[in-house]
Amino acid sequence: MIKQLAIIMTLAVLSVLFFGSCNHEQLTSDCNTQNMSYSQNVVPILKSNCYKCHSTGNSVGSYGHLLDSYASLTQFTPRNDTIISVAGDTTIISRLEGFITHTQGYIAMPYMDGKLDTCAIKQIQAWITQGAPDN
Repeated sequence: MIKQLAIIMTLAVLSVLFFGSCNHEQLTSDCNTQNMSYSQNVVPILKSNCYKCHSTGNSVGSYGHLLDSYASLTQFTPRNDTIISVAGDTTIISRLEGFITHTQGYIAMPYMDGKLDTCAIKQIQAWITQGAPDN
């Protein structure tokens, strides 16, 4: 009985130490935002979070915009401009940050899937800030 209690107490202490040491800021501080590349950084984020709805040949349709090529990402033509019209922007790149940060006036993306993780948002923002190069 005492041995079992000691094991339970040890596990409880280890759990507190383990979960207490994990904080969100620590995890996001390792997020690289230098020299962002469309092909190396942005495409993997879009592929894992956006292509389900916004790529050629997907099962649900593109919902008005494809994100599976640089050309389609930069030449945005909405089906219903009243849904996503914000400050007269004409390119998805100028709107992308609003979508992924769930800024008021933009459709929150990924739609009904919650926000992208903080690092993914920071990387896309950095890529945009660095001129959104096709690299």
